[in-house]
Amino acid sequence: MFNSIKRDLKRRKLYMKYESKRILYKALANDCNLDQDLRFLCAQKLNQLPRNSSRVRIKNRCIVTGRGHSVYKFCRISRIKFRDLANQGLIQGCVKASW
Repeated sequence: MFNSIKRDLKRRKLYMKYESKRILYKALANDCNLDQDLRFLCAQKLNQLPRNSSRVRIKNRCIVTGRGHSVYKFCRISRIKFRDLANQGLIQGCVKASW
């Protein structure tokens, strides 16, 4: 469980580290006004970056349990833990609905 959280944190750090390089190489590789050799070189540089530095490798996980499904983005907590914390009154502004 905690290995998945550590793995996700590692991927997030790698993404932040290589984000500017990835954007630059991708823009240069897709620019049709540049020379074909330069575009190919930029595509090769893009392929040499670590795979885990890509944004699509990042998974939204619950910071409490490590659950990967049904995680709310605004608080990064799964629906199950969110409900538990809301029922205990630990989340401000969250009130259980009743009718």
